[in-house]
Amino acid sequence: MTLKGQAADASEINEKLAALFTNASAVRAIASAVEGTIGPKGLDTLLVDRFGEVVITNDGMTILTKMDVNHPAAKMVINTARAQEDEVGDGTTTATIMAGALLSEGVNQAARGVPVTRIIDGVRAGVQRAMDIVAEKAIKIDDVDDPMLLKVALVAGRDNKDIAELVVAAAKMVGKEKLLDPRFKLSETIVAKEGAENEVFAGIIVDKERLNEEMPESLDDPKILVVDDALEPEEVEEEALSTEVGFQRYLELQEEFKANLDKVVKLGVKFIVVDKGISDIAEEILTDAGVMVVTRVSSSELRKVCEHTGARVVKRTGLKKPPEELAKYLGGAEKVYEDQKLENIRILGGKGKPMATILVGATTGEVRGERERICTDAASSVQAAVKGGVVAGGGAIELACAREVEKMRLSQKGMQAYGLLCVVEALKRPMAQIVSNAGFNPLEKVGDAMARQTEENSDRLAVDCDTGEIVDMVAMGVIDPAPVKTHALKAALEIACAILRIDTIIKKKDEAQGSSEGKPAEDMDF
Repeated sequence: MTLKGQAADASEINEKLAALFTNASAVRAIASAVEGTIGPKGLDTLLVDRFGEVVITNDGMTILTKMDVNHPAAKMVINTARAQEDEVGDGTTTATIMAGALLSEGVNQAARGVPVTRIIDGVRAGVQRAMDIVAEKAIKIDDVDDPMLLKVALVAGRDNKDIAELVVAAAKMVGKEKLLDPRFKLSETIVAKEGAENEVFAGIIVDKERLNEEMPESLDDPKILVVDDALEPEEVEEEALSTEVGFQRYLELQEEFKANLDKVVKLGVKFIVVDKGISDIAEEILTDAGVMVVTRVSSSELRKVCEHTGARVVKRTGLKKPPEELAKYLGGAEKVYEDQKLENIRILGGKGKPMATILVGATTGEVRGERERICTDAASSVQAAVKGGVVAGGGAIELACAREVEKMRLSQKGMQAYGLLCVVEALKRPMAQIVSNAGFNPLEKVGDAMARQTEENSDRLAVDCDTGEIVDMVAMGVIDPAPVKTHALKAALEIACAILRIDTIIKKKDEAQGSSEGKPAEDMDF
């Protein structure tokens, strides 16, 4: 073949891979935005919006979601990371870094002429093998009193001991059974407040104040009513009010509503949580009866109140039920009181399911946001550890997986081996970035760690970011939840395979402009 023919072939290959190069570059840009935060020596990122509002954070998910991103491939990464955050609450930085590495290696192999479909086959096989190894190596957590939970909280909580201790105390308070419940998230029990003291208590916070200061500030052993509606009489249409019949109906509804409120008071209800607003007449009657009312409470807080107190939500029409029937909807608690300093309501010792609240204090709004994010990561990791056990951190388990996938690659025939090579390089990347952020040569240190792991047949050896020595991560207390690692691998696989499969990028027409059907061919744009 002539040089001219070779150049033509190369040009054709580059055109076919143009979409892959473009998308991979966007993902690498996203990965580079978060990779500097990983590890104990990772640094913070400053995010500034067009109004000058500032967020300083070390949290990968926060950086990803607050970045100004337009590229569709980059948005795919962020959406996958968000799914990872919803599932296990942590590991988004690792997932993004590995996805970027998988794509970089995939592009390199595709540029060498390896078919993309074969690369994808190898990547799938390699990542599946890595996920199996993580599951095999996981150390089970038998009880919430296991001291490894505090170590997990410290690692995920970026070595904030006060936050780690709060999270573990809350985990012990709710118990293992609750932590294993797929509907429960320990991270949702976190409340961060400026001026508050760090605290964990058996109860919940409703982030509202009582309706007025004449209502009782504190209640002991109250019966509790939760109204998922407005606490006001049923409405009559304005047109109907202008008629005698309509006005009579309006008066009847007013009297009926007053009778329903009187029924509620006679049942001994002392605390009412309302989803929407409340009428003046209801406020007056309930204030006179010594009832504390909280209005415009979010649906998530309503749900927590019901779960903790044993109450069942009722609509305003449900207040018409007979007293003995309505009583079945009431909940209870040992104490309800307003914290005037923090401007919220505390419900302690509910008669329903045990709940814990993690109250995290901060000095400023900026600090409050970051401490809340740190606490959320720690809580999510502790719950994940209880569910799926723990593995060595610091990139140790990923390096151990890389060694096993490398064995697969050496025994693999055909071009799928090139996809396995992509996985090997991606699995080395977390440790390499952790080491780089600590100021060491990543190539040297990852090589040393891999040699020592092979020599000692251990999946726990990685680099001490203070000394540069190869040490046992589990012995040092550097451990991560196994489910976080598994989901990070899965997320990286989904991102890489989805983008590797994109062969062409086509701009969609604006469907709001209508269909081109019926237009003459010469009037159409192609």
